[in-house]
Amino acid sequence: MNPVTYATIDLPAIQHNLSRVRDYAPEAQIMTVIKADGYGHGLLSVAKALITADALAVARIDEAIRLRKAGFKQRLAVLEGFINREELDAFILYDLDAVVHCVEQVALLENKNGLHSLSLWLKLDSGMNRLGFKATEFATIFQRLTACVVANINFMTHLANADDESDPKTLEQISLFTKTVKPFKGACSIANSAGIFAWKSSLSDWVRPGLMLYGISPFEEKTGQQLGLKPVMQLYSHLVSIKELQKGEAVGYGGTWVADKTMRLGIIAIGYGDGYPRHAKAGTPVLVNGQRVPLIGRVSMDTLAVDLSFQSHAKVYDLVTLWGDGLAVEEIAVCAGTIAYTLVCGITSRVMKIEM
Repeated sequence: MNPVTYATIDLPAIQHNLSRVRDYAPEAQIMTVIKADGYGHGLLSVAKALITADALAVARIDEAIRLRKAGFKQRLAVLEGFINREELDAFILYDLDAVVHCVEQVALLENKNGLHSLSLWLKLDSGMNRLGFKATEFATIFQRLTACVVANINFMTHLANADDESDPKTLEQISLFTKTVKPFKGACSIANSAGIFAWKSSLSDWVRPGLMLYGISPFEEKTGQQLGLKPVMQLYSHLVSIKELQKGEAVGYGGTWVADKTMRLGIIAIGYGDGYPRHAKAGTPVLVNGQRVPLIGRVSMDTLAVDLSFQSHAKVYDLVTLWGDGLAVEEIAVCAGTIAYTLVCGITSRVMKIEM
C-alpha cells in the first residue's frame, strides 16, 4: 500500500532526457551530474538509469565511495575534489577523477607518491568566482601538476549565467577558457545543462548535464517539457479532510487568507515537513483528480489547504498531484519564489520514493 504522501521516480524518463543530451551534443562524451542524492531523486537509482553515460559526477567523496561500493564501475568525478591526505588516498583507492581547484590540493599532490593512475580535472575560474584558478596562474599550476606524474590532466570551467541567453558573459567565459587552455594538451569540459541547450560554442570534449536529466528546464521562461524533456519526479498526496467554510472565516496560521464567500475547503496531507515549499503563495496550483485548484492560507508542516469550490465531487482520499505530469515543478518554484532545484532536492526522508 502506498503511503498517503509519496513521490514516484520515472527512471525511463531519465534515459529519455539523456538521449536529449546526445541530440544536442552528439560528438561529446557525457559526464552526468548526480550530486545531492541525484538532485533529490535517489543517488543509486539515478546512477542505475544512467548506466550508458560515459561518466558520473558527484560533489563530494562520500557520494563517490557509496557508488563504488554499490558496484558502479563507470568513470566517476568528484567536483569538489579532495581536502586532505586521507581523501586523496581514497581517490586512488576507489579510482576517482579529482577536480583540482586550489593550491592546497596541488601541495597535497606534490607530497604524494603513486599518482600514476590518478586522473585530474584542472578547473579554471573563468568568471564564476567560486572554485578554480585564475587564468594568470593557470600555466604555473599546470606545470606543477605535470611534475606530479599523474595519469592525465583535463580541463574544466563552470558557466555562471548560461541560463540567460541574452547575457554576453557566457561567451566571455568560453573565450577565456579556450584561450587559457589552448597551449596545453587535455580533454575539455565547459557546458552544463543551459550550455548544452543554448550555447553551441560551449560544447567541447565533455558536457556535464545536471538539471536537464531530471526533466527540468535551466531557463526561467521555459519548462522542461517545452524543451522535449520528461519530468522524472511526480509528487503526490491525498485529500484527508473536506469541510464547509463560511464567509469571513480565516484559514491557517496567522489567518492570512479569509473566505469571501461560503466555500468547500480541502486539506491535503503534505507540508513543509515533507519538503513542499512553505512560502508557496495563495493561488499556487495543485491538481485534485487532475483538475487545478488553488492553495489558500499558509503551508503548515504536515498539511496545506485548497479551495474546492469548483470540485463539487471531490472526496476524502482523492489523489492530489503537487507537481509532475500536467503541473510543472518550474511553475511551483515560481509561485514559491524559488528555483526548481530547491524543490526536488528538498523532499524529505519521510516521503517514500517509488521507482517506476
